[in-house]
Amino acid sequence: MRSIRESARKACQTPISTTSYPWLLPTYDSSRVITIVFLALLIDLLGFTLILPLFPSMLDYYGKTDRLYQSMQHSVDWFADVIGVPSERKYNSVLFGGLIGTIFSLLQFLLSPVTGAASDYFGRRLLMMLTTAGLIASYALWAISRNFGLFLLSRVVGGMSKGNVSLSTAIIADLPSPQARSKGMAMIGVAFSLGFTIGPMMGAYFASNAGKDEAFFLQPAQLALMFAVSDLLFIFFFLPETLPKHKRVSSVLSRFQEAIDLLSPVALFQFSAVQRRQKDSRSLEGVKNLKVLGLVYFLYLFLFSGLEYTLGFLTHQRFHFNSMQQGKMFFFVGITMAMIQGGYARRIKPGDEIKVVKRAFFLLIPAFILIGWAKRVIVLYIGLFLYSFAAAVVVPCLSTLVSAFGGADQKGTTMGILRSLGALARALGPIVAATGKHEVKEKSVLKSVL
Repeated sequence: MRSIRESARKACQTPISTTSYPWLLPTYDSSRVITIVFLALLIDLLGFTLILPLFPSMLDYYGKTDRLYQSMQHSVDWFADVIGVPSERKYNSVLFGGLIGTIFSLLQFLLSPVTGAASDYFGRRLLMMLTTAGLIASYALWAISRNFGLFLLSRVVGGMSKGNVSLSTAIIADLPSPQARSKGMAMIGVAFSLGFTIGPMMGAYFASNAGKDEAFFLQPAQLALMFAVSDLLFIFFFLPETLPKHKRVSSVLSRFQEAIDLLSPVALFQFSAVQRRQKDSRSLEGVKNLKVLGLVYFLYLFLFSGLEYTLGFLTHQRFHFNSMQQGKMFFFVGITMAMIQGGYARRIKPGDEIKVVKRAFFLLIPAFILIGWAKRVIVLYIGLFLYSFAAAVVVPCLSTLVSAFGGADQKGTTMGILRSLGALARALGPIVAATGKHEVKEKSVLKSVL
């Protein structure tokens, strides 16, 4: 860890003479770019999270008459029986929704490196607009999805188009100042917290206002479509290009050949696409540090997504939380994360990221113990507060450290690899947590959390 901290500090503190090289001067204001990326990502996440509280009701909607859904439900019922999920429809619906979410994350895992690699050649701005256009198509399909096949297609298109998060981190990584990069990564975290706090509440509200003759998800789908269109226009008019042509890679074919390697999890963990371009010993040492950071990032999100998935089971079984109480619980987590990211995380000094990540991981130990053994709601919320504090700083700090490595023409690939590792963790975490025990009872859920 000491070598990682020293390498990051050297990367952040290496002076560049803009007097001798005037073309290195950025043509944009870093603070303005951070604000634009924050707003664009927040708009995107508001649209993305509208559907989250609607999944169970949507599965009930399709399950009544849709043949494709009923056929797939038989497979899910078999899988639920194998892992010991109670033979109740509400549990199987959650499992079905989790499997759909896994498909979405797997598509992100496959496409994020390709999107990042393409942005190293074509530029960040163009790829941001293309991925947002894909989201527009996804939400349009959702708005007209009167059958499950069309809805599933909308999720597939959405998963293939969800590369704007890795592009946002690549844009922040392009910023010349380490202070700006640190602040930008923290603001990306704030956008996530606000999006996942406000979006689900908006989705539930508009679904409850649906008329008798219209599908209950029509208004949320139309709102998501409106968000995506607004986001595309916002990006087109306000987002500057942060990767000038003279800093881009010279061959797009070489980048796509490297991206093919990123379909292999082994190549991802090795950062092979980055390592191939390194020649000097200092750069190779940086790749070794990237491997450690990537592994830590994967393990953290693997645990995070596993807890995120099992938390609903735990609170339902132990405290008999209904959907509204669980919504309030996630609202508390989101608001806590947003406050910490907006106040504490954005003020972390360059070079202190490793120290902060270590503290956060130490906080996860009492957090998991309190959540796992809580017999009273107040104890659960204390554990959730500690958990939220750790969750608020780990990803921004690790992203800041990773963004310090590599040249300008590698930022997209490097951050794309990091996002793919996160998507892979989010795809595997819930399934492993669900299949970790053969009986999803209070005891097994407790063990899954811990």
